[in-house]
Amino acid sequence: MDQLNNAPKRKPFWKRPEGVTGAVFLGALILGGGYLFASALPVLIDLAQNTLYLAGMLAVLAAIVYMVLDPRMRNLVGYMYRSIMRWITGLFVELDPIGILKNYVSDLKGKVLKMEKQINILRGQMHKLQELIHNNKKEIHANLQLASKAKASNKQTVMILKSRKAGRLKESNVRLEDLYKKMEVLYRVLTKMHENSLILAEDIQDQVMIKEQERKAIHASHGAMNSAMSIISGDPDRRAMFDAAMEAITDDVANKVGEMDRFMELSSNFMNSIDLQNGIFEEEGMKMLEQWEKEGTSLILGEEKYSLLSKAENDAEVLDLNAPLKQPVRETGHKNQYDSFFD
Repeated sequence: MDQLNNAPKRKPFWKRPEGVTGAVFLGALILGGGYLFASALPVLIDLAQNTLYLAGMLAVLAAIVYMVLDPRMRNLVGYMYRSIMRWITGLFVELDPIGILKNYVSDLKGKVLKMEKQINILRGQMHKLQELIHNNKKEIHANLQLASKAKASNKQTVMILKSRKAGRLKESNVRLEDLYKKMEVLYRVLTKMHENSLILAEDIQDQVMIKEQERKAIHASHGAMNSAMSIISGDPDRRAMFDAAMEAITDDVANKVGEMDRFMELSSNFMNSIDLQNGIFEEEGMKMLEQWEKEGTSLILGEEKYSLLSKAENDAEVLDLNAPLKQPVRETGHKNQYDSFFD
């Protein structure tokens, strides 16, 4: 890590877990302080009549005004307050970015296995759908041949029945082929998410392994007192900037894992709405997938999302359902996607 000056900014204190604790404590302090002041006001008035006590109270008031007006003192008090709130919150909630990332790695491994099962189920359904479309085409051809023979034999009723049956099968195949294209989108996206999830897990593990020791060194050399002195002198707090970068990574991972969860739920709902045996499916499932397609760039897929959608719509891009799931191999010189967070 050459420098931390460009590290991502931390979330505002009040938007972090310790900020919630801080807000509760601050509210309690204000209410408690107001109640105590109101209760002690008669005593304070009596004391103010004594010159010595009055001087003491003015000195306390001056100290309070100084802390409020002086930026360095205000920052120091704020830092101490935030540190206390973080310590209290840490007794109940995991706040250490390293610990959080380790939990995400474990969570990702479970999601990858779940995704593999979902992909296998989807692959089986797509094979069944291909067979259904193929059998319909054969039946269409057979019915058209029978209709043609019936017409030649002047069997009007038979010709009409066979022609109508062929027409219904054609309409059914149009809908089933549309369904297959949507299932192909699901398959391409899920397999790519599976691949990217494996890369993500490895990148997180690398960051944890490297940054855990680095974090210990920074925290040892830039303890609470050093950070406080940096704040007083107006210098950047190296420890705070390092933690900001780590927290930015946990936020990014959380968003990507959240997107994976949402898409897996979407695909599961879509699959549950399909009844291939009767050749029917609910339109709501199709609409949900189409809505996802129209949404912006995917966090975990990036610009590859549009490439995957394009391939699914391109008849020349034949999907091989029998191909094994791709296991990404990290090339020499692979750039960890989170290295830039510390540039």
